[in-house]
Amino acid sequence: MFLDSRALTKIQAVVLAVIVIVAAVGGALAYIFLGGEPQDTANIKVGVCADLDMGGDIWQGAVLAAEQINAEGGILGRNITIVAEDDDSGSGGDLVVASNAMMKLITVDHADFIVSGAPFLLPYQNICSEQKKILLSVTGTSDNYTQRVLEDYDKYKYCFRTAPCNQSTANAGMLGDITTVCNYTGFKKVALLQQDLGAGTGQLATALANLLPKYGIALVYKNVVPATTSDFASYFAAIEASGGEILFPVIATGVVTSLVKEWHERQSPLVLWGVMWEAAQSDFWNLTEGKCDTISFAGQPAVGGYPLTNKTVPARNAYIERWGEVPTDSAIGAYDALRFILADAIRRAGTTETEAVIKALETVNVETTSARHFVFTSSHDVMVGSGSVNDPAEKYTVMCIFQWQNGTQVPMRPEALMKEAGATYKYPPWYGPWSDNQTP
Repeated sequence: MFLDSRALTKIQAVVLAVIVIVAAVGGALAYIFLGGEPQDTANIKVGVCADLDMGGDIWQGAVLAAEQINAEGGILGRNITIVAEDDDSGSGGDLVVASNAMMKLITVDHADFIVSGAPFLLPYQNICSEQKKILLSVTGTSDNYTQRVLEDYDKYKYCFRTAPCNQSTANAGMLGDITTVCNYTGFKKVALLQQDLGAGTGQLATALANLLPKYGIALVYKNVVPATTSDFASYFAAIEASGGEILFPVIATGVVTSLVKEWHERQSPLVLWGVMWEAAQSDFWNLTEGKCDTISFAGQPAVGGYPLTNKTVPARNAYIERWGEVPTDSAIGAYDALRFILADAIRRAGTTETEAVIKALETVNVETTSARHFVFTSSHDVMVGSGSVNDPAEKYTVMCIFQWQNGTQVPMRPEALMKEAGATYKYPPWYGPWSDNQTP
């Protein structure tokens, strides 16, 4: 029912006047008590779009970060709420299912910020850019993801990568990994064994074949193995026949146990040093019955327990206490993205308004579990130290190599970290090309 002001009785006029006065006083009090302007007190919603059935490690990392932030009073006086949608990506997934999950996070769950990643990174980037939602990628190495930011900033400025580094940087890092182990051992003959993970698999072999000779190193063997391969006997035989001294595997899925056991049981005269994601897990020593001793692999400080920063070990311990397991790379990526990087940006922006947070993210410089100074590049990618005197590798996000030694993960690269830990590189305890360097 609407009031006709021309027909107000005296009583109605008085009532209306009282309502206006109360509203005015209430508004004035709200203005005074809330610091002079309306304040948003609703929880900040961080959306997680990932496979929630196969481990749920990204979700677990985000939840832990939110719980810790909330225990400290939240951000700008507001708590963090994690909302999640299952994109079923762990088993390969379906683009329609994944896209629907992302859209639901934005339009139904009303997430303010998104944490997600591979394998649907580029489609997710398209959706978040169209919806003007900030996306923090914590898995996936696609170069295109951040190249798009450079090529069309206004469209893709909403997208950032907090972990891991892009594929081009990773390839350059692998070159550095190989030259490092060659410097440690004096060996010059390298074998490359890559798992077939689809498009781009052959790029690394081409790059190494072109670049290694410049360092006096020969790529004496290269091969691509199916993702499901679990018997590596024929590959070891061929590598040994090629005269290889260093085997550099790039194995992403769970067949590393088979590779390592085969290497140990045949006492292959090869140094094993490379990318073996399964080897980085804390239970790998027990899983291989200690047969992984002396293998070297790419890993995260928080997974291995190396105190790279003041945040590394406390985060690892908190994760174990909360979830009863050691964090994975993905879990730590999500944890760092929310706990340190996004939280810092929102605090400095003084608001959750998208444009302001983007500008604050672009100037982030914070300590995380994997970086003494986490900084974004101009393309919103992970800044990784080059290893030069003026830009040491351990200054920014660190691409680490660890070695299993007596059940402990010991840092091998960057060399500065190995020296910090008082560690030395160790050879397998059987006969090989290193036998001139030490007693087998």
